Order: sequence, then C-alpha cells, then structure tokens
Amino acid sequence: MTENTPRAATAALYSAVWRWHFIAGLIVLPFMLILAITGGIYLFKDEINDAAHAPLRFVETTGSPLAPSQLVASALGEHPGTLKAYTPPSAPDRSAEVDILGEDGLRDTVYVDPYSGAVLGTLWDAGASGSPAMYVVRKLHSLEYVGWVGNWLIEAAAGWIVLLVGTGIYLWLPRGRNLGTVTVKAKRGRPLWRDLHAVTGLYVGGFIVFLAMTGLPWSAVWGPKFYDSAYALGLGMPDGYWSNKPVSTVPVKDVVDRAPWIMENQPMPLSEATAGVPLALDGVVARVEALGIVPGYSVSMPSGETGVFTASVYPDDITYERVIHLDQYSGAVLYDAGLADLGTLGRWAEWGISVHMGQEWGLVNQLGLLLVCLAMVGLCVSAATMWWKRRPSGALGVPQVPADWRIPRGLLVMALAAGLFFPLVGLSMLLLAVVEIALLFTTRRRQPA
Repeated sequence: MTENTPRAATAALYSAVWRWHFIAGLIVLPFMLILAITGGIYLFKDEINDAAHAPLRFVETTGSPLAPSQLVASALGEHPGTLKAYTPPSAPDRSAEVDILGEDGLRDTVYVDPYSGAVLGTLWDAGASGSPAMYVVRKLHSLEYVGWVGNWLIEAAAGWIVLLVGTGIYLWLPRGRNLGTVTVKAKRGRPLWRDLHAVTGLYVGGFIVFLAMTGLPWSAVWGPKFYDSAYALGLGMPDGYWSNKPVSTVPVKDVVDRAPWIMENQPMPLSEATAGVPLALDGVVARVEALGIVPGYSVSMPSGETGVFTASVYPDDITYERVIHLDQYSGAVLYDAGLADLGTLGRWAEWGISVHMGQEWGLVNQLGLLLVCLAMVGLCVSAATMWWKRRPSGALGVPQVPADWRIPRGLLVMALAAGLFFPLVGLSMLLLAVVEIALLFTTRRRQPA
C-alpha cells in the first residue's frame, strides 16, 4: 500500500520529473549538440568568410567607384547570364557583388572591384550565408537537408530544451539534502560530472532558453502561429500596406537574400504598369539611397513584366533594417518599411533574432553566445558521461517509474500548457506517454499473480 503523506507525494513528483528529464535529455542530446556546434560557428560567419575569401571581398581604394551599371556589365561580360541582384560595396574597401543566373542554370555571385571594374572571382551564391561553407553550416543548424522532418525535429528539440532547463532547475533545488550546489565541489567520478552538469545548467540555463525561444520564429509550426497571433493582436506586421495595390503569390524571402524575419512571408507587390521601359539600375540605386537605406543593402531585379525592384538590408543595428519595393517602370515606392513600422511583438522578435545571431552588440554578443554554445556542449558531454557511468549492463538505465502515480494536478496543468505552447513538444509528449503506458502494462503482465 502506498504511503499517503506529503513526503511520499513530493518523492513521487521528484521521481516523475527526474524520469522525464532523463528521457527528454536522452532524446534531445544529439540535436542540442548540432545546434550548439553549428550555432557557435555561424556566429562568426562574416569573420570566417572575410578570412577565407579576402581576395574576393576586399579591394584597394583607388579613386572614385564606377557606376553600378558598369560593374554589372563587367560581371556579365565574363559570366554571361541573367542579372538577379546587385549589392553595392558596403564600405570603401569592399567589393561589389553581382548575382547572376548563368546559362547553366546555376546562380553565382561575381565579385567586382568597384574602382577598376575588374572581376575578382566568383562563388556559388549562398545567399545570406555569404559562402558555400557557411551555407552548409546554416543548413545543418536547421536540419534543412532532411526537409520538413528536420525542421520539425529541431523545433521539437528547441521546445524540449526549454523544458529541460525548467526541470533541471527543479531537480537542482535543495530538499533537505546535499543538493543545490552553486560551485563544483566533487573532485572525481560521477559526482564531479553531476556538479559540472548542475552548475553549468544553473548559470547558463536562462541564456539557453533565450536561444531556444528566439530560434523558434524560423520554425515550421510555432513560427507561423506566432506570426499570425502577433498580426491578429495588432502587434506584428501592421495592416494597410497592400490596401490598394496588387500583390503576387511570391513571398519576399524567395526574392531577397536577407529581409527582416517578420517581413519574409509578405507577398511581393506588382508593378502597376505591365509594359514600358524598366528603370536603369543606376537610377534605382540612386533612388533607394535617396530614401535613406543604409550601406550593406542589395537590389533584387524585377521578375517578369509585373515584377518590382526590391532593396533590402538587414544590418547589425536592426533599427536600420529596411525593405523597399519600387515599381520597375515609374520608380514609385510601393512599399517602404523598417523596424519602427512593426508592432511591439514584431520589434521584440526582430531584436531577439538579432541577438540570437550575435549581431546586436558586436564582438561582445558573439563571444557571449559562443560561451553559451560551449556550455551547451559541456552539458551534453556531462549528461552522457553521467549516464554512461550509472547505466546497468545491457540496459539504458532509465529511472524507474515512481510507485506513487498521484502526480499533483498542477504538474499536469503545466505539462498541458507546455504542450499547447509548443505543439510539437505536446505531440512528442503524447507519444512518450503512450510508450510509458505500454511499458507499464507490459511490466504488470509479466509480474506473477
């Protein structure tokens, strides 16, 4: 007969939380390692790209730069194809970038000296990643190489990471025993790894939750729900920009390399005229710079007779982020928005993403998040080591199901709330619960009557 005392109930709750923390950690560990390692590398993508491709990205300042049309003509002269986008030099010692869809169907970025017009070389167009190598790192970070399944797995892992931190803090709290340490006290063996795990989680847990939450806007299920909720509350993308203008079915993210997250899924507008002579690139560049767009922007070319010129920039200082669409014939501004035009949740999301990418406070931001990424790797290593040291021979060593299953209703409410807030976590909780129940019945059937 189960003891009906507050101490027994507390012990049952602790056992249940410990079991779920262990199982969730076992499942999430490989994904957490992928996120930490690739994220730590991608924080320094600009520095890595500059070092690896310095001859393409840097130039000597030797006078006045040539017109954009001259630089594009030089790039097309050596690499025939269709002009897709033009990126002016972001600084006097930087090259211009010309994105060309070649006759072979591949899209390349051609680097051009803005002063001489000389073609410095080419790279396969990696978009916002800046180089093929960083493109691979970015795709690994989101598991996009395995399609929607990878995106769902990463989203579920991010939600479980939040719950792992919460349950880890609960397990760390002192309950009349030698727990709750804030320093590493043990000298060797499994206690040393336990202290390392607990102390590391205690000090970086909040930062890990921040990274998980600010990464979710890109996810397949949570991201659109957040966007739609922010929009419905009037706190995200504001109404009115497309009131009297025709739009296409093509989202902004399919046209530009980098746009503010909350604008990525906005439809591209259409040029109001369907015939005429499109504006010259030089005029478009002059137009958007007169509107105050900051250096680092790119201009995407119109797609077809109804397409538009799109100038976009996503700088380190997101107060200057901007998306401008121009009618390709008249040059009329069809859309012009930046951070200040967004609602409160939209601005918070943009700020969180900026910090997540390590660009808000420069090197301090990058180094701080690198430490968090290293701590995440350490948590994975310490967790795996503790499991290895305590596992029984030939078994996983999952903590036993608590004998007292009268878990407080508050915990069930929190689990339900977590499942609703993180839909894929809720789905995985149901799957785990089914497995738990099946194992429980299997165990009971094997027991002698």
